[in-house]
Amino acid sequence: MMSADRLLAFAAMSLLLIVVPGPSVIFMTLKLVGAAYLIYLGVKAIRQRRSLRAVFEEERGEAGRGSTLRTLWEGFAVGVANPKTIVFFAAVLPQFVDREAGHTVLQMLLLGLVFNVIAIASDSLWGLAASTARTWFARSPRRLAAVGGTGGLAMVGLGVTVAVTGRAE
Repeated sequence: MMSADRLLAFAAMSLLLIVVPGPSVIFMTLKLVGAAYLIYLGVKAIRQRRSLRAVFEEERGEAGRGSTLRTLWEGFAVGVANPKTIVFFAAVLPQFVDREAGHTVLQMLLLGLVFNVIAIASDSLWGLAASTARTWFARSPRRLAAVGGTGGLAMVGLGVTVAVTGRAE
């Protein structure tokens, strides 16, 4: 016959296993919390869409205080930590190295340099386009309000979509 302490230990472990929610309950809960947060951010953006002008003007006032260096540093950090870049350098770049030609390290450095030159050119063009669009939107309070409202509606829509779609648990 089983001892009472073993039976009690088994009952305690069973209770813990049954009471603690499993992954499906946690993921359903996280999904709904995330959806609610998106909806909250969307409603907040819609309600504050008229105050975007003040944000633009405040940022314009701070532009001369070292923000360029900070922006470059943040861009570098995002690029280095980007999973797409890490996967590219780890998995794709070595496929283009010709081991028989020798100087493997030099070849990888050259390929990495080519990648970075293309990335800098592409990011610079995107930055210029974004800056131009931002300036155009900042000139008109109506356009800024429309952007805030549209972004808010998009977040609310995304939050609702996340909440009502997916696997049935």
